[in-house]
Amino acid sequence: MEQILVYADSLSWGIIPGSRERLSFDKRWPGIFEITLNRMGDKNVRVLENCLNGRRTVLNDPAKEGRNGSQGLAQAIEMHSPLKLVILMLGSNDFQSSDSTEHSVAQGIARLIQIIREAPIEPGMPQPKIMLVAPPPIVKPKGAMAEKFKAIGDQIIDLSDGLKVISKSHSTYYFSAASVIDASAVDGIHLDEQQHKILGEAIACEVSSRIIF
Repeated sequence: MEQILVYADSLSWGIIPGSRERLSFDKRWPGIFEITLNRMGDKNVRVLENCLNGRRTVLNDPAKEGRNGSQGLAQAIEMHSPLKLVILMLGSNDFQSSDSTEHSVAQGIARLIQIIREAPIEPGMPQPKIMLVAPPPIVKPKGAMAEKFKAIGDQIIDLSDGLKVISKSHSTYYFSAASVIDASAVDGIHLDEQQHKILGEAIACEVSSRIIF
């Protein structure tokens, strides 16, 4: 059985836009990703979720503990090894801070790649491959998200180009969520159920064709 770790935030945790509720595993994209991969291939694949609401790349959240994505990442890799693949889909929450830029987020992702590759896995276990998934652009956050992301004002935040550059320079796989979905019209940040379905199936096709099978 091949194991894949999804290390991400609320977009992957499956929060329902405009609520504090969560989609079930078979409705959120990591679950759809697993189900689709197992239907497509001749190997069993297990998708492990490490998705935390509010998680940032390498920044602390002054209001909540444990939201710095660099903290505990090496241990998560060690805990779940051997891993075939680690999927990183982070960056949106960095923009709750007024100091964040698309460049600083890309550098944060680069640091996470380094941590994964230096994780203390057992001798003889393979180093996992890495895929960066750029989240869909943030466009005019609404409702509770408007207050959380007030630092960005009317900016459109698109991490696709910056993460693509980081992916190339660090020899990882890359996928832009914006190539298949947009952020929810409900809050401008998260994903609706149909968007989870589309994204999970699209990433499964990408992984199946390029990485595992």
